[in-house]
Amino acid sequence: MRHLLVAAMLACAASPALAADPVEGDWLTPSGSAKVRIAPCQGRPDRLCGAIVWLKDALDRAGQPVRDTANPDPALRGRPVIGLPFIRDFRRVETARWTGGKIYDPQSGKTYDSRLRLNPDGTLKLEGCVLVVCQAQTWRRP
Repeated sequence: MRHLLVAAMLACAASPALAADPVEGDWLTPSGSAKVRIAPCQGRPDRLCGAIVWLKDALDRAGQPVRDTANPDPALRGRPVIGLPFIRDFRRVETARWTGGKIYDPQSGKTYDSRLRLNPDGTLKLEGCVLVVCQAQTWRRP
């Protein structure tokens, strides 16, 4: 009996890790002005999150890192936009299709309900919605 338990534990340890979903990785926004890295959320591997990892114009007029100045929470307005959590809490519907997430727009300080999916051509369709009105963007790999 003990040998069966040890064999079962070794089999589980030797099994391959879950493959990354095709939407994971780096994506450029439509204007090419920002790059977002999508990966499992920290502490929630069943969810996807994304952070801004690059900006075309990363410095403000004073030569300082661009800050999250439009954030509705005054305590967060001083944080840099690079590293900013941009998308969060997406739940997998199926491979390459996620829903139930939120997207934060640092230009307006607003957060929108969102969903994303990989298009057949390899681009990423990201939709942000307010009530029943949705607006889509197509992101591409860098």
